[in-house]
Amino acid sequence: MDPNSLKALQGAAGGGFVAEFDLAVATTSTPYVNVYPWNSGFGTKYSDPSTVPGGNAYGVAFSPDGADLAVAHATSPYVSVYPWSSGFGTKYSDPSTLPTGTGEIVAFSPDGADLAVAHKQSPYISVYPWSSGFGTKYSNPSTLPTNTGYGVAFSPDGATLAVGHHTGPCIAVYPWSSGFGTKYSDPSTVPGTAGYGVAWSPDGADLAVAGYSSPHIYVYPWSSGFGTKYSNPATTPTGPSYGVAFSPDGADLAVAHNNSPYLSVYPWSSGFGTRYSDPSYIWPGLGFGVAFSPDGADLAVGHSGSPRLSVWPWSSGFGTRYSDPSTLPGASGNGRGVAWSPAL
Repeated sequence: MDPNSLKALQGAAGGGFVAEFDLAVATTSTPYVNVYPWNSGFGTKYSDPSTVPGGNAYGVAFSPDGADLAVAHATSPYVSVYPWSSGFGTKYSDPSTLPTGTGEIVAFSPDGADLAVAHKQSPYISVYPWSSGFGTKYSNPSTLPTNTGYGVAFSPDGATLAVGHHTGPCIAVYPWSSGFGTKYSDPSTVPGTAGYGVAWSPDGADLAVAGYSSPHIYVYPWSSGFGTKYSNPATTPTGPSYGVAFSPDGADLAVAHNNSPYLSVYPWSSGFGTRYSDPSYIWPGLGFGVAFSPDGADLAVGHSGSPRLSVWPWSSGFGTRYSDPSTLPGASGNGRGVAWSPAL
């Protein structure tokens, strides 16, 4: 079947589109969060939630079991979480202690027991116990990130929490065990100006930071602390970088950034390989969020300008971009964070 065609599979209960995953994108225009079934192409967009997030949405994440969907957004309560079962349930009650400013990104711990929100205004990172609802916010770390939190990610084993933030050192990493431990020492070479997206390799041995300043991508070995930064790629991203993701097998590293081609992908094996050729389609605007599908077969990017969400087949290089969904995410604005559900 042509890769730009949807798979109309016959399901056991009578036929129709059968999703392998769900794909969510946060947008800066209403309804602010958009979710589609996915099976080598877009299915019909799910109905919007009855209570939409409060304002422009920047980050989105499914819980590890796929039962909940969290959204970070611009106005109070700054984070909204919904039950998810092939559609939105009624929004959970807000946390008793809200994040203190615009929610920039959200992340569940690998066991689904905690939910982290990076945000504007001190303390810049807020973490809550999660069990089909918010628990009491954990105490702030003794050493806070130095400014707005833009990126957040738990390590694959859940024992470490990384926060990308504005102003030096631009990355803060903490031991995590139902609360913050003492911040690890800063890397000897810190990201410049701002750390945006952060991502752990699947084995937890490397930590990547998308940064504003050249070389725009910083990757460090990690073993209970930062090792020496890996050498820069031979061809660096062409502008400030906002999103970063490892493929599920850890063999590739994708970076969404400012300036054409807006998306750079590299082979990864304890260092950068030669950047893959650009996709044949390059959208006219910034790349923000980026994520590989759980099976590694597809690569999604949230970006400025229509269609705000683009997806390519991925197999050690870009295939032909999939056709846009029949209902685009938002009537205007930008696509920001993207997230795939676990396998359905």
